Amino acid sequence: MTGQSRPDRSPFLPYATRPFLFLSALCLLSSCAGVQSALDPAGAEADAVATLFWVMVAGGGLIWLLVVGLVIYASRLQKAPVAESTAGKVILFGGGIFPVVVLTALLSYAVWLMPAMRPWFGGEGEGLRRIEITAEQFWWRVRYLDSSGTVLRESANEVHMPVGERVLFLLKAKDVIHSFWIPSIGGKMDAIPGRTNELQLEATKPGSYRGACAEFCGTSHALMAFTVQAMEPAEFEDWLASDGTAQASDAGSTDRDPGLSAFLRNGCSACHAINGTPADGKIGPNLSAFGTRPTIAAGTLPNTTANLIRFIQYPDAIKPGVRMPGFSMLPRDEVASIADYLKGLE
Repeated sequence: MTGQSRPDRSPFLPYATRPFLFLSALCLLSSCAGVQSALDPAGAEADAVATLFWVMVAGGGLIWLLVVGLVIYASRLQKAPVAESTAGKVILFGGGIFPVVVLTALLSYAVWLMPAMRPWFGGEGEGLRRIEITAEQFWWRVRYLDSSGTVLRESANEVHMPVGERVLFLLKAKDVIHSFWIPSIGGKMDAIPGRTNELQLEATKPGSYRGACAEFCGTSHALMAFTVQAMEPAEFEDWLASDGTAQASDAGSTDRDPGLSAFLRNGCSACHAINGTPADGKIGPNLSAFGTRPTIAAGTLPNTTANLIRFIQYPDAIKPGVRMPGFSMLPRDEVASIADYLKGLE
């Protein structure tokens, strides 16, 4: 209307939306770091993957700026019509030659990086430390082998590996296809029933990292994680030599430890093994040194006594599809004694 000023319409976003966009950007950037980020590398292969990612981001960003610049020039700055010959050259070079050159350069760089991303030294892994990983619904069996294939130590849902040493992972699956992935250390590889896939990884920084199953494998696929402890070589050798034998007070004495007695009496040893005790089950996870593990149920819950009691009583409610039977009918004090005993295993 005449005589009335129009409200200022800024070409930019309203102020009210800016905090929301800023927080959204922070959330997105937070995924670039942490114990399960491929962009916060702690391994030789992950470092090569992160380098390739940032090179492609930089290349894509430059192309985006170029395209946006041309659009602004054509729509705002160029007043006269563009000649047909000029338009033809832009289409030829911008739509044909330039994309071919850029994509060829990126592909060549990726191929050049491949030896670092998935290296293969020592023939069939000869001379490398071997760790056998067997994926099951929905947990990981971890066995440390010597050069002859003898099991030195067995654990579950946690992987210990020395820093600065290439490790050969022997990947197997018991039921369906799974995928073994430690984003901070290296790329993923499938574990397939009936065959053994080999993956070599090298941790470059000590620390605690998180791995996961990267192939949908059933109801609790999202609850099938594992921890990775990258350790200095001497520390790793000390840990490996300890073999996880039960170290709780009177750990192997059923007449002195009511927790172990309840564990054996209620049939837990039919599935689980604890080194140094009569429990020698082969079906479920080995529970030796269970008290040192940061999580229970393959990364589902923090390893606390309260959470362990809940999982013993109602495993399927916490992890749908798990094959462990529930013990909700047991008296709570008996379940608590089992949980206390397991928490004391170091």
